[in-house]
Amino acid sequence: MKKRLLIALLLLLVLSTYNTNQNLDLLSKFQIKKIHFENNYLLSDSEVENILSFLYEKNLFSITNEDIKKKINNGTFIESFKIKKIYPNQIKVKIFEKKPLVILQNKKKKFYYTNKGDLISFVEKDNFKVLPVVFGDKKNFEFFYNELQAINFPFNMLESLYFFESQRWDLKTKENQTIKLPIKNYKKSLINFLNIKDQDNFAKYKIFDYRISNQLILK
Repeated sequence: MKKRLLIALLLLLVLSTYNTNQNLDLLSKFQIKKIHFENNYLLSDSEVENILSFLYEKNLFSITNEDIKKKINNGTFIESFKIKKIYPNQIKVKIFEKKPLVILQNKKKKFYYTNKGDLISFVEKDNFKVLPVVFGDKKNFEFFYNELQAINFPFNMLESLYFFESQRWDLKTKENQTIKLPIKNYKKSLINFLNIKDQDNFAKYKIFDYRISNQLILK
């Protein structure tokens, strides 16, 4: 902080002793020409470069964390960042990314839903193809996901989740098993499924239907 203040004071002193043309030339030397970034894993280098491109030609003294935050946190996989100014005209940005949990498809609209509860516009990405696909809306999925978390349900075993207008869920596992849940008290059904799914006498079944209270129909 003291170093930055000292540099700013020196710059102010220099500017006050030069004419306008000289001042402009000096200021141009502090326009950002190079952006270094690191710690991006979900986002490719080109994607990060595109997101941060607005920083080019900005004055190194005038940019703030808040200015950058407004630009890059909304609608991107960037959760937070740290910046380091490299005088006279470079900046280093360390990226911290949000983690996509599912692909959420609500009617014709498609998004990534992240661990921070954000929706990010869907773009085909190879490393996200294994994510579960949710057919439903954000509000109902958030509630349901919290319920799954409460019973430590292994979410990574799921391939897709379907929310019906009747206010109930069907879950399809990566083992091609379908769990048909009731509208209410479905946590008991999910716990039962986890207890029996790997038992030899249940392994052959592909449909576990819990929709009728206190009953399990197998197919």
